Amino acid sequence: MSTMVSSIEEMRAQAFGLRKEGLNSQQIADELSLSQDTISWLLTEGATDERPTDVLIGWRSIGVRPERIAAIGTIMADIADEELGAPDIDTIVGISINGISFAHEVARCLGSEVTIYRNVEGDDGHGVLSSKYGQVSGKKVVIIDDVLSSGTTMGKTIGAIRAAGGEVGLAIVLVNKTDRNEIDGVPLRGIIRAVPV
Repeated sequence: MSTMVSSIEEMRAQAFGLRKEGLNSQQIADELSLSQDTISWLLTEGATDERPTDVLIGWRSIGVRPERIAAIGTIMADIADEELGAPDIDTIVGISINGISFAHEVARCLGSEVTIYRNVEGDDGHGVLSSKYGQVSGKKVVIIDDVLSSGTTMGKTIGAIRAAGGEVGLAIVLVNKTDRNEIDGVPLRGIIRAVPV
């Protein structure tokens, strides 16, 4: 059984290990559920004196069991229905990699199409919408992800959907690590809010 890291040194070792395996900073941030600022700080071995403020989120006990992912997806679908009305939601967009499983379940519950925003090399949060799955052009869209740290990836996802002709009605995350309730004019709902005080 995997245990959650308990020190900066353990997080740094995990980040370096993932880098050695070939993951980029975005992928390491996704894997560790930390912000990209924190990952950059860890990988530079704290070269700057100011350590970023972050909250370590561990949701492995949910992620190891499909029925637990389904339960969280059902909660997210209920929130989407409450906010927008299920009949008005056309497509669910899951942000890779961690938002995909939740998005699949939300789409199943709502009877919507599903597609993926895939992170790619480049600027923080940069990615593309997959063309293999549902489309967003002319559709009302809900975005799903696991953790919102800075909002950079969510903002880029919103921009990509709008550029493709979609209307983003709502963004839902498992954990919101900010005090934000909207991003780029899109309402943001987190099942859990975890903000440092």
